[in-house]
Amino acid sequence: MAVVAELAGAPLPPGSRWGVWAAEDPTGVLTAVPLDGQGAGWLLDGAKAWCSGATLLTHALVTARRGQSRQLLAVALDAAGITVAADDWAAGGMKAADTRRVRFDRVPARAVGGPDGYLRRPGFWIGGIGVAACWYGGATAVAAPLRERVGARGDDPHAAAHLGAVDVALGGARDVLRAAADAVDARPEADHARLARRVRATVAGAAAEVIRRVDRALGPGPRARDRQHSARIADLEVYLLQEHAERDLAALGAAVVAAAEPDWSL
Repeated sequence: MAVVAELAGAPLPPGSRWGVWAAEDPTGVLTAVPLDGQGAGWLLDGAKAWCSGATLLTHALVTARRGQSRQLLAVALDAAGITVAADDWAAGGMKAADTRRVRFDRVPARAVGGPDGYLRRPGFWIGGIGVAACWYGGATAVAAPLRERVGARGDDPHAAAHLGAVDVALGGARDVLRAAADAVDARPEADHARLARRVRATVAGAAAEVIRRVDRALGPGPRARDRQHSARIADLEVYLLQEHAERDLAALGAAVVAAAEPDWSL
């Protein structure tokens, strides 16, 4: 809803279920062809990987290649020419997201915004910060059994030390997210790419530290016997792989050099 409101302003149909399929994969390319040369109507042709909710949604916002640019289009998933591949998700984590490859064979679609509008809008990076907030929520849930263990067994200084380290990690991530929220609220129209990369790296590192500390403190028992806890960790570990690691850090370093000031003052 936020993407459509930012780019087109058209309301979504009541009762519909939408996803955003914007990731690209070198093994498949989706192209967009205007029907009349004016962009009033479009046809999608090719394949799209990483389509979460492939059999659960009614509509999707899909990025497709048109020359050197990417066009965002809205498509109804009950249209003729759409083929959803079999479920080949091997990982236990994020399996319920139903992420599959989808094939489009001259499927009609409607443009949302202009060329590269999806990536250039201010909300793109704000949404990336939102993903980091989800990572943070997952990390707090993973930490809960450690807090319960230390509370029940006050004579375990090693578990208490791990809990202290978890609090440091989560507290830092929380403060970074709050500062980012304030910055976005103050200037929602600004380019928040550098801020988003900084926040995502901070929260991803904190979440990974929480998983490591909880595992070291509690051992294999919760992972092996607590299905809910094990599923939370599996989901979070896969979800954290959406952080682009060294690629985002390299882009962040380049942004630091390009800025007039490093913005490190308190």
